Amino acid sequence: MTRRAGTAKGHAGRAKQSAWRAWWACALWLAVAMGGLATDPVAASEGLGRSASGLMHDEEALIAIYKAASPGVVHITSTVLSQDFFFRVVPERGTGSGFVVDDKGLILTNNHVVENAESLEVTLADKSKVAAKLVGRDPENDIAVIRVNVSRDKLTPLRLGDSSQLQVGQMAVAIGNPFGLDRTITRGVVSAVGRSFKSDSGRSIRNVIQTDAAINPGNSGGPLLNSRGEVIGVNTAIYTPSGGSVGIGFAVPVNTVKKILPQLIARGRASHPWLGISGMDVNPTVAKALSLPAGEGVMIAQVAPNGPAARAGLRGSQRRVRVGNYMVNVGGDIIQTLDGEKVATIDDLTAFLDERKKVGDEVRVDVIRDGKPHAVTVRLGELPEN
Repeated sequence: MTRRAGTAKGHAGRAKQSAWRAWWACALWLAVAMGGLATDPVAASEGLGRSASGLMHDEEALIAIYKAASPGVVHITSTVLSQDFFFRVVPERGTGSGFVVDDKGLILTNNHVVENAESLEVTLADKSKVAAKLVGRDPENDIAVIRVNVSRDKLTPLRLGDSSQLQVGQMAVAIGNPFGLDRTITRGVVSAVGRSFKSDSGRSIRNVIQTDAAINPGNSGGPLLNSRGEVIGVNTAIYTPSGGSVGIGFAVPVNTVKKILPQLIARGRASHPWLGISGMDVNPTVAKALSLPAGEGVMIAQVAPNGPAARAGLRGSQRRVRVGNYMVNVGGDIIQTLDGEKVATIDDLTAFLDERKKVGDEVRVDVIRDGKPHAVTVRLGELPEN
């Protein structure tokens, strides 16, 4: 009885399986007949976001960006004179990228691409090579402008976008000359915004764009573009333990460029307000180690002779003390606020001056001096070139 019952259940299970197989066969036939499972590869590709050309829509977008923007990207070769072991003067050549910004021959690039160059040569999109002259540079933001004297039909100016509207995750496209390979395109995303890093001058470049679009040596000075083909940044640096791209690249935001570009064209340099001090960040750990009267702020180490701070009476360090293996300048005024706004680091201080002040403006500086609050008013000067 038990066995028969078991036999009866086995027949019922096989009947159910046969019914399911028939149902799936019918469903599959209907799907193919209605085009839901296309047997034609082209038809199938349309369901994956492809156009009639067989390319993905984002591929067509990249192609369009490249066709529109790459003619405006140039290859820059700089020649610097240096001395060899025997004190002979020898030329050293370096390469980088740049891009055309107007029909008069102005080209934007990085300062470090053209710095100290004895001569500059630009290779245009038609492979012609022309001499270029330096117009202006701003080491603080690693931006420079050069000019070539060619006819307008050889120039393709790129449109400058708005970096303040960037969103993390949006498309980012880099075009440049990595390792001398002309007009190479790479694609990624805006990985982060609002980054900062030190320029060669030691000052921080702020609001820097981080991208994973591959940037390598030779890309410096080339454009970082959005999906509309507008310049959103100037590729300037990478983080790399290997010497090549690891997906962490940085670009100076185009809004910074637009702010200083007129100054570079008009006077060859950008004007930066200057307090006339050097200092160190103070935090609770530093304050405890040095027995400072304030747990946060910027302690003035040196005051530039005859500079704005010196004329206003701000004081630098009075003595040096040893902390571990280091000698530290202490005893200077500890800056707390500028015009009432809290200052915790040197970066805070330079950001306030660059974004809120201009040369010739006055700023109230509140400090801790000898353990007591003190305030002075400083008329800002212009940051010296060197």
